[in-house]
Amino acid sequence: MKLVILLVGLVSLSWLWVPMANAAGTQLNWLEAPPADTAQFEKAMAPKPWQFPQDFGAHEDYQTEWWYYTGNMATDEGREFGFQLTFFRQALAPEPAQPVANQASHWRSNQVYSAHFTISDIAQKKFYPYERFSRGTVGLAGAETEPYHVWLEDWSATEVAPGQVRLQAQTAEVALDLLVEQTRPPVLQGDHGLSIKGLEPGNASYYYSLVQQPTTGTITVQGHPYSVSGLTWKDHEYSTSSLSAGTVGWDWFSMQFDNGSALMLYLLRHEDGTLETTSAGTFIAPAGETTPLSWQDWQLKVLDTWKSPKTGAVYPAKWTIEIPKLALTLQGQPLMPNQELNVATATYWEGAVEFDGQQANETLHGKGYVELTGYADRLDALLSARTPT
Repeated sequence: MKLVILLVGLVSLSWLWVPMANAAGTQLNWLEAPPADTAQFEKAMAPKPWQFPQDFGAHEDYQTEWWYYTGNMATDEGREFGFQLTFFRQALAPEPAQPVANQASHWRSNQVYSAHFTISDIAQKKFYPYERFSRGTVGLAGAETEPYHVWLEDWSATEVAPGQVRLQAQTAEVALDLLVEQTRPPVLQGDHGLSIKGLEPGNASYYYSLVQQPTTGTITVQGHPYSVSGLTWKDHEYSTSSLSAGTVGWDWFSMQFDNGSALMLYLLRHEDGTLETTSAGTFIAPAGETTPLSWQDWQLKVLDTWKSPKTGAVYPAKWTIEIPKLALTLQGQPLMPNQELNVATATYWEGAVEFDGQQANETLHGKGYVELTGYADRLDALLSARTPT
């Protein structure tokens, strides 16, 4: 879901003002445009016909979109890392059908991009979170379809061959350079890719995943490169929507198991701990068959918590999951406790996890990522604060 920060609301960048310096050092108020009227955008109302590779690219008729990569990597010696690289697109206004003559500035753009990049160094229990912003203009950020290319400055996801995407990101402390191979067709989440997030019509996204993607390359930490391999999960969602009133946060799980199966669950939470009835998930069998899951199909229990020393937020930190219709029982926990992002747009926990369990008589082991939002700040309060009155 992402945030994924599904981040249908948390990355509402059109309510933020962020100064940015150009090459000459001049401050650019690049988020000064007024908030867009969502009625001007398309909404996810019904299942749609998907066309790949075209649908790997941007859908600018919708207000919000994100491309989300997470992975669990290890060296041959067993040193483990997790990573997240996510690109967000937020439209300030719909793209005009024809260019406007008096708005020809090269700096003008209706599209705002942000990106989150994290490395989890499991051995050192060190978390490296980063965030960037840019307008989608003068080559600073954007999304292209054929070949597939999403980028923000030198952070990027780039198709280098059919079915192969190179992920690159670097900072002063850490970097990644990974080759991700698509070996399965996209998993269409929800109703043929229509993922319902709220009870009002249009409170939904178009959502697919690429799972069990073999990945190789290099992760660099404090100047030391490590050759790694593992599995990457990709989510891509786009929408013009909001969450139902009273939704204070969500918990999102992605798991990739050693037998080739995978599991996605998202739980939309109310303040009293009950779940929004649009909470859902998908189980992907080793051969690729999918089983949709409703909120009534599983039982999830939190067995432990972790309190952030920086924000004071208390996050779930150990779980059991039971899905009787799949004869599936799992127990999981983070690979390290502190994987909290405290960045300009949001505070949330997103980190590498591992799960063990059984399905029928088969033992399962897998790793993945969990995203936890609304524990530091209520989502409904954030959305209200960022919506003009």
